Amino acid sequence: MMEVFSYKLSAMQLILAFALNSLLVAVCILLHYEVLNKLDRTLPTVSHIAARYRVLLGVACVFLTHVLEIWIFGLGYWFTFGLQGMGNLVGEASGHGALLDCVYLSFVTFTTVGYGDYVVQGYARYLCGIEALTGLLLVTWSASFLFIEMQKYWLTERDRSGRHS
Repeated sequence: MMEVFSYKLSAMQLILAFALNSLLVAVCILLHYEVLNKLDRTLPTVSHIAARYRVLLGVACVFLTHVLEIWIFGLGYWFTFGLQGMGNLVGEASGHGALLDCVYLSFVTFTTVGYGDYVVQGYARYLCGIEALTGLLLVTWSASFLFIEMQKYWLTERDRSGRHS
């Protein structure tokens, strides 16, 4: 009887981990999409800023968006670790609190740096893999977007100044 209960509990925890992971990924992808969409519509209308500085404005917005996405995943870790049986964070605590340790873990996972000073155990470890994949996707999406923006604005500025390569 206890074995059946344990199996049902672990199945529920796995479903909960899948649901939380899916929610975090969906929120971050939708946020990223909306920011890039807004930038694509807004940057051309900021005519009082030189074209080359519009690219810097885009970079700043994308950077802040990535930081926000990392914090979203960090809050996801913090919430997940608070649930009974979902897992925990193993490593030497920073002394700045569990939330900041979770955000730090999120920074090194999202960017796929993965120092290894923290290790996630339990069902929460699946979030690490999903976050790394999501981070890779969003960073490359941002790089593609910014490359297109640089082509638009840097070519426009060269055309106006009469310089050609």
